[in-house]
Amino acid sequence: MDPLPVVIWGSQRHSTRYDLYKASLVILLGVTTEAAFSALAEPRRRAMLLLVRDRPRSVNEIAAHFDISQQAVSQHLQVLKDAGLVAVRPEGQRRLYVVRPEGLDAVRGFLAQLWPESLERLKADVESRKRDGR
Repeated sequence: MDPLPVVIWGSQRHSTRYDLYKASLVILLGVTTEAAFSALAEPRRRAMLLLVRDRPRSVNEIAAHFDISQQAVSQHLQVLKDAGLVAVRPEGQRRLYVVRPEGLDAVRGFLAQLWPESLERLKADVESRKRDGR
Protein backbone atom coordinates (compact mmCIF):
# COMPACT_ATOMS: atom_id res chain seq x y z
CA MET A 1 0.00 0.00 0.00
CA ASP A 2 1.34 3.42 -0.94
CA PRO A 3 1.95 5.79 1.94
CA LEU A 4 -0.63 8.51 2.32
CA PRO A 5 0.45 11.99 1.41
CA VAL A 6 0.80 14.45 4.23
CA VAL A 7 -2.28 16.62 4.41
CA ILE A 8 -2.45 19.99 6.10
CA TRP A 9 -5.82 20.30 7.83
CA GLY A 10 -6.25 23.33 10.00
CA SER A 11 -2.93 23.96 11.68
CA GLN A 12 -1.90 20.31 11.95
CA ARG A 13 -0.24 17.85 9.60
CA HIS A 14 -1.97 14.50 9.07
CA SER A 15 -0.34 11.57 7.34
CA THR A 16 -2.48 8.53 8.13
CA ARG A 17 -6.10 7.63 7.65
CA TYR A 18 -6.46 7.42 11.43
CA ASP A 19 -5.06 10.96 11.80
CA LEU A 20 -7.55 12.19 9.23
CA TYR A 21 -10.35 10.36 11.05
CA LYS A 22 -9.39 11.98 14.35
CA ALA A 23 -9.21 15.40 12.72
CA SER A 24 -12.63 14.88 11.20
CA LEU A 25 -14.04 14.10 14.66
CA VAL A 26 -12.85 17.49 15.83
CA ILE A 27 -14.53 19.21 12.91
CA LEU A 28 -17.73 17.17 12.80
CA LEU A 29 -18.34 16.57 16.48
CA GLY A 30 -16.39 19.38 18.08
CA VAL A 31 -14.49 16.80 20.13
CA THR A 32 -10.91 17.73 20.94
CA THR A 33 -8.33 15.94 22.97
CA GLU A 34 -7.82 19.07 25.05
CA ALA A 35 -11.53 19.44 25.83
CA ALA A 36 -11.83 15.78 26.78
CA PHE A 37 -8.75 15.81 29.01
CA SER A 38 -9.81 19.09 30.58
CA ALA A 39 -13.24 17.65 31.37
CA LEU A 40 -11.74 14.45 32.76
CA ALA A 41 -9.20 16.30 34.90
CA GLU A 42 -11.85 16.90 37.56
CA PRO A 43 -12.42 13.81 39.77
CA ARG A 44 -16.16 14.43 40.15
CA ARG A 45 -16.61 14.52 36.38
CA ARG A 46 -14.80 11.21 36.04
CA ALA A 47 -17.11 9.77 38.69
CA MET A 48 -20.15 11.16 36.86
CA LEU A 49 -18.95 9.62 33.62
CA LEU A 50 -18.68 6.26 35.37
CA LEU A 51 -22.22 6.65 36.72
CA VAL A 52 -23.70 7.15 33.26
CA ARG A 53 -21.52 4.48 31.66
CA ASP A 54 -23.93 1.62 32.28
CA ARG A 55 -27.30 3.31 31.98
CA PRO A 56 -28.79 6.76 31.40
CA ARG A 57 -29.34 8.78 34.57
CA SER A 58 -31.07 12.03 35.45
CA VAL A 59 -29.34 14.94 37.15
CA ASN A 60 -31.12 14.05 40.40
CA GLU A 61 -29.89 10.46 40.26
CA ILE A 62 -26.36 11.65 39.62
CA ALA A 63 -26.53 14.40 42.27
CA ALA A 64 -27.55 11.83 44.92
CA HIS A 65 -24.00 10.44 44.73
CA PHE A 66 -22.28 13.75 45.53
CA ASP A 67 -22.17 16.27 48.35
CA ILE A 68 -22.56 19.24 45.99
CA SER A 69 -25.66 21.07 44.77
CA GLN A 70 -27.73 19.91 41.85
CA GLN A 71 -26.72 23.11 40.06
CA ALA A 72 -23.04 22.20 40.49
CA VAL A 73 -23.74 18.70 39.14
CA SER A 74 -25.52 20.26 36.15
CA GLN A 75 -22.51 22.47 35.48
CA HIS A 76 -20.17 19.47 35.58
CA LEU A 77 -22.46 17.57 33.22
CA GLN A 78 -22.48 20.55 30.85
CA VAL A 79 -18.67 20.46 30.72
CA LEU A 80 -18.81 16.73 29.92
CA LYS A 81 -21.44 17.39 27.26
CA ASP A 82 -19.44 20.24 25.71
CA ALA A 83 -16.41 17.94 25.53
CA GLY A 84 -18.52 15.35 23.69
CA LEU A 85 -18.24 12.78 26.47
CA VAL A 86 -21.94 12.56 27.36
CA ALA A 87 -25.18 13.04 25.48
CA VAL A 88 -28.51 14.27 26.82
CA ARG A 89 -31.71 12.45 26.00
CA PRO A 90 -35.06 13.95 26.96
CA GLU A 91 -37.52 11.50 28.51
CA GLY A 92 -40.74 13.14 29.57
CA GLN A 93 -39.89 15.92 32.01
CA ARG A 94 -36.43 14.49 32.71
CA ARG A 95 -33.19 14.85 30.84
CA LEU A 96 -31.13 11.68 30.93
CA TYR A 97 -27.37 11.71 30.58
CA VAL A 98 -25.57 8.84 28.90
CA VAL A 99 -21.92 8.30 28.01
CA ARG A 100 -20.87 8.78 24.39
CA PRO A 101 -18.18 6.13 23.77
CA GLU A 102 -17.19 7.86 20.54
CA GLY A 103 -16.49 10.96 22.62
CA LEU A 104 -13.60 9.12 24.19
CA ASP A 105 -11.99 8.52 20.77
CA ALA A 106 -9.85 11.64 21.15
CA VAL A 107 -8.50 10.40 24.49
CA ARG A 108 -8.10 6.85 23.21
CA GLY A 109 -6.26 8.12 20.13
CA PHE A 110 -3.86 10.17 22.21
CA LEU A 111 -3.10 7.30 24.58
CA ALA A 112 -2.64 4.90 21.64
CA GLN A 113 0.11 7.17 20.36
CA LEU A 114 2.02 6.64 23.61
CA TRP A 115 2.00 2.85 23.56
CA PRO A 116 3.10 1.50 20.16
CA GLU A 117 6.65 2.81 20.51
CA SER A 118 6.95 1.58 24.09
CA LEU A 119 5.57 -1.83 23.18
CA GLU A 120 8.00 -2.12 20.27
CA ARG A 121 10.91 -1.28 22.62
CA LEU A 122 9.66 -3.87 25.13
CA LYS A 123 9.29 -6.49 22.41
CA ALA A 124 12.82 -5.80 21.11
CA ASP A 125 14.22 -6.00 24.65
CA VAL A 126 12.47 -9.33 25.37
CA GLU A 127 13.61 -10.80 22.07
CA SER A 128 17.15 -9.57 22.69
CA ARG A 129 17.19 -11.20 26.13
CA LYS A 130 15.92 -14.48 24.65
CA ARG A 131 18.70 -14.43 22.05
CA ASP A 132 21.30 -13.67 24.70
CA GLY A 133 19.99 -16.46 26.93
CA ARG A 134 19.03 -14.15 29.81
